[in-house]
Amino acid sequence: MTAQSPDPGARRIAYQGEPGANSHIACERHYPGWESVPCASFEEVFATVENGEAERGMIPIDNSLAGRVADIHQFLPGSGLHIIGEHFLRIQFALLALPGASLETIKTVHSHAHALGQCRKVIRQHDLQPVISGDTAGAAREVAESGDLTQAAISPPRAADIYGLEVLATDVEDETHNTTRFVVLSREFVEANPGHGPVVTSFTFNVRNLPAALYKALGGFATNGVNITKLESYMVGGLFSATQFLVEVDGHPSDPPLAQALEELAFFTTGVKLLGVYPADPFRASATASTNEPIQTPADA
Repeated sequence: MTAQSPDPGARRIAYQGEPGANSHIACERHYPGWESVPCASFEEVFATVENGEAERGMIPIDNSLAGRVADIHQFLPGSGLHIIGEHFLRIQFALLALPGASLETIKTVHSHAHALGQCRKVIRQHDLQPVISGDTAGAAREVAESGDLTQAAISPPRAADIYGLEVLATDVEDETHNTTRFVVLSREFVEANPGHGPVVTSFTFNVRNLPAALYKALGGFATNGVNITKLESYMVGGLFSATQFLVEVDGHPSDPPLAQALEELAFFTTGVKLLGVYPADPFRASATASTNEPIQTPADA
């Protein structure tokens, strides 16, 4: 792909995968009218946004079944890109195969490693041999090109129309709550306005591998009543002597509690880097409401 200035009449958003992948669906759902740009890897998505070939990037970061999807911490801090939004997508998978194939003829099932992990029940039920592909839509294309009635793909249902496959089974994901969270990347730092609804703040920091280092670093968030919604740790530079943390909290840095917590954080850490200050997706509120429902005990029944 050669670098060129985006057409003002056709804004572009890059995603990892092939047409029909869940990332493609997320782009079309949340950025209708934009041109979705497929990329072979997450690194290519970052590069496409960095060099101006696309104005935005859509990257999956968490899945409710598989956990962490992409090690975004490895790319984002040094990329010059910023998180400016988030979107949640209910993931639905179908079992696809060539016309003429059936549940009796298929022997192998192709898909992304995470999708295979999210659909273990149907794989066991039909005694299928899993085969890892680069992404879910790419798996559907591979099956279409193979001409082999023993191959199937676990892909979004839309991929069946794109690649001329038949749907052998729908909703084959193990759990109905299967949801992926995507973050939107931009070259520009677009900060959410304070006081206009819930906000998420994402940042990274480093601590030395010393007793109570993390306790001291996070103490200010507890004493200032700031809710931490995500905390992940990673080695820095392949070393065991230092750790980097990716953190997400509720609130805007201009809010006094979060401002004070970040100020205290700076005393006990190095390399604090703000990744994004963006509006919380409404999905968060509904998910929080469901998890906060009181648990019924036998005495209550």
